[in-house]
Amino acid sequence: MDELKKAILDYVTHEYLDDDGGETITADTQLISSGIVDSFSMVSLKRFLEKKYGINIPDRDASPEAFDTVNRIAALVERLRKGN
Repeated sequence: MDELKKAILDYVTHEYLDDDGGETITADTQLISSGIVDSFSMVSLKRFLEKKYGINIPDRDASPEAFDTVNRIAALVERLRKGN
């Protein structure tokens, strides 16, 4: 797993899962549709990504579909880092 996906996975695990370690997620785990990340959590995740990677995620790109898996989030961040 590359550094970007690992950073996103670590953030989501630390911020949104119980500390008991009972639940684990992968890069393909559905975050929004499973209820792990809700709309308020999505905003904090968006802010984390913007700050960590020096990008601006336009509201039109911050959709539940784009934030539903670590893989989709990483693809969005990569696209924005490349300026596309």
